[in-house]
Amino acid sequence: MIRTVIFDMDGVIIDTEPIHHNAFFSLFAELGIPVSDAEYATFLGKSTRNVFQLLKHKYQLAPAVETMVMRKRELFNATFDHDADLDLLPGVRALIEDLRRHDVQLVVASSASKATIARVFDRFGLADYFTHRISGEDFERSKPDPAIFLRAAELAHTPVGECIVIEDSANGVTAAKAAGIYCIGYASEHSAGQDLHHADRIIRHFDELTAPEIEAITPA
Repeated sequence: MIRTVIFDMDGVIIDTEPIHHNAFFSLFAELGIPVSDAEYATFLGKSTRNVFQLLKHKYQLAPAVETMVMRKRELFNATFDHDADLDLLPGVRALIEDLRRHDVQLVVASSASKATIARVFDRFGLADYFTHRISGEDFERSKPDPAIFLRAAELAHTPVGECIVIEDSANGVTAAKAAGIYCIGYASEHSAGQDLHHADRIIRHFDELTAPEIEAITPA
């Protein structure tokens, strides 16, 4: 029986990916580095700090990693705070509420910074639904490394065999499977180009899931 559902955030609970994309590419332009869309796609699911660690080494960038992280966050926040159309993804709040009515524990395990997770939770009133929020900035290695999901299960006091992960990125699915956790891949229009075939199940809308169905999942 599934006792804990671990949600990724960007692309699963909310589509802030276009805001992240614009912030990253604005900073790439400031830094004068030729990051392609194909290269950027490999970053999805990774923490901002890990992305800039990779780019600093690849392009021999002068600014400190932390300086680039803070500048990218500044660009992201400026858009996030003024985007009146930003909302949770269709159906996800109903699923979250259904799971909590059935006493399923919810955890967020996101590559986003703690500050960004807090921004989303505060704006959309999510704090009461989730027992833990875990940020990729606390881990040396990002997804596809499984550490963030193993930590989520540990904090939830739930064996990995009684957890599931909902992810929209190839890196996230790989991380979940490496942690030994059943993974539902969310193949929305926002995750185009992400290879989710390693997921145990793929959905295209959250109305495909119900709390009783999730509780009854028996990982192989």
